Amino acid sequence: MKHLLRAALAVLAIAAAQAFAGALADLQVVSRSTGQRLPVYAHGGKLYVAGQPGERYSVQVVNRTSRRMLAVVSVDGINVVSSETASHEQTGYVFSPWQSYEIAGWRKNADEVAAFYFTALPDSYAARTDRPGNVGVIGVAVFREWRPPRPRPQPYPRAMEDAGAAAQDGAKAEAPQSAAPSAAESSAENLQGHDRARPSAPARREKLGTGHGEREHSAVSFTDFRRASPYPSEVLTLHYDRYENLVARGIIPSGRQLAEPRPFPGSVRFVPDPRG
Repeated sequence: MKHLLRAALAVLAIAAAQAFAGALADLQVVSRSTGQRLPVYAHGGKLYVAGQPGERYSVQVVNRTSRRMLAVVSVDGINVVSSETASHEQTGYVFSPWQSYEIAGWRKNADEVAAFYFTALPDSYAARTDRPGNVGVIGVAVFREWRPPRPRPQPYPRAMEDAGAAAQDGAKAEAPQSAAPSAAESSAENLQGHDRARPSAPARREKLGTGHGEREHSAVSFTDFRRASPYPSEVLTLHYDRYENLVARGIIPSGRQLAEPRPFPGSVRFVPDPRG
């Protein structure tokens, strides 16, 4: 079994919600400029947050369970730990029970990350590594940890041959399963939206992506983790783009509502006398 990085101990609904709350984990995006969680907007069965170009952010994941879990995290379709084109069986972050952790960047080594920041698509890490096709989405695949099965209850003492058969059955039940694909996790960093002027006439602009920023200290340690299944128990997804683009697409309601024109907009009255 391969070593994994170990996290140090350190939510979604309608507009104005602050996090994506799943059954096993919560997912939210935190502005590192303000320390505030970005509001989440629901539209067409998907969830969105609005980013500001140049704004540094972190992906906060919360373990909602009393057991350890593994979170494989992707940004723009790229694994944030290994930089591989993301898939479920890859490396990730292992969380202690009830633990919350902010992932602030692309993991460079056991001591550093390159900060996440919102940027124009051509400057995004995905575009600069020739993988721009999935820019604008954050994903977390959650895995439960494998536990050995409980021993079968032993029957009242029987003949020796029956007892031997029962012992064989117990050994089969506790035989180790094939190891699930390895996964990694990182230590917590404890790093720490915002008001935007609403355009009077929203117009779509270049799509937003995530850049590869300056390196920051982020020490990690290693641990082991065995997945209960090769398939994730839960997958959380958040889409993101510029505020203006989300308004233009109707995902965020425009601040200026255009009323239907009326043929007789004035109040009911009689004809007044003309001015002298």
